[in-house]
Amino acid sequence: MATQTSAHKTTASTNPPNYAFPSHRLRRTLHTSTKQPIALVACGSFNPITYHHLRMFEIAKDFIRQNTNFEIVGGYLSPVSDEYKKAGLVSAHHRVKMCTLATEQESSWLMVDSWEALQNYQRTAVVLDHFDYEINTVLGGVSTRDGERRDVQIMLLAGSDLVSTMSEPGSLLENILGRHGTFVIERAGAALGQATDSLARWRHNIYPIAQLVQNDVSSTKVRLFFRRGLSVQYLLPAADRESGEADTTSSESSTVRATQSRLGTETTMLSVN
Repeated sequence: MATQTSAHKTTASTNPPNYAFPSHRLRRTLHTSTKQPIALVACGSFNPITYHHLRMFEIAKDFIRQNTNFEIVGGYLSPVSDEYKKAGLVSAHHRVKMCTLATEQESSWLMVDSWEALQNYQRTAVVLDHFDYEINTVLGGVSTRDGERRDVQIMLLAGSDLVSTMSEPGSLLENILGRHGTFVIERAGAALGQATDSLARWRHNIYPIAQLVQNDVSSTKVRLFFRRGLSVQYLLPAADRESGEADTTSSESSTVRATQSRLGTETTMLSVN
């Protein structure tokens, strides 16, 4: 079924100094003209980024290909701002660097957007509207093979633990779930049904996805490993882990070492990422 271009247009918002929206992996032409193009956006602390964060995108990609009429044209990680004020939160600069290392070396299609990270705290609804503006207004969306222009639907990718605690005001939830939509990945301790029960009015735009292989790796557990001096091999993307362990003075390695040092010396009780 052919889709129509959204009549809703997101207006421009203020960008951080020297900001440039990442689009180097955004696919500008649809493979199948009858499908609705979407971009997945995961918002979070990524403190630090783990293999599970990357795996969520792959789980969603399989589900979307097999069960929907969507076609993914891009995937983004959007680290939160330092103004989020979370206990033990490593600086946005370091988290953006870590995420960029992971996506550039571990993925062929994911990107990291620093817009949210490099300014005051922004609500999820505002972040999704930012992606809508950059992709559909600034870049002009995507095209079919016949040259027909299509708007890209921006959709939130989140774990069931995050969705179950959504505290956005009602009008912003309408924007997130009614206009954009979300894919919800099952997380240990947060059943899919319970996570979405309170959001029933938007059920048509919420896509719960069960994990076929249970994975309860979290940034919180990785930080605990750092504090106890335990190995994090196979928990963190190799590019981040190995750069931090390398005996080099490169800026990337310094970034990772600084992040690991901060994470490893935390003594404050930390909340789940």
